[in-house]
Amino acid sequence: MTETIEWLSTKEASARLGVTLRSLYRFIDEGDLAAYRFGRVIRLQRADVDRFIEASRIAPGSLEHLYPDMRRSRADAGRRAGAPAPAVDGEPGA
Repeated sequence: MTETIEWLSTKEASARLGVTLRSLYRFIDEGDLAAYRFGRVIRLQRADVDRFIEASRIAPGSLEHLYPDMRRSRADAGRRAGAPAPAVDGEPGA
């Protein structure tokens, strides 16, 4: 028994990914996403789009470079709100 391939147009694929057609064409052109040309029509397999989505998942902890001062800012906000400052070596409470 052969499996039926579910084809998506570029418009359907870009909507599924939540990106513009221009971004979709860039993913295809850079080899990140497989696509097929049938005459003048470009089609993508739904399974390929789904694999691309899964491969694009962000690993937890990999975006810390985007908010490097966040932890320090939260600690500072807590002290300003009246929370006790964390103990430092050599000071009372350490």
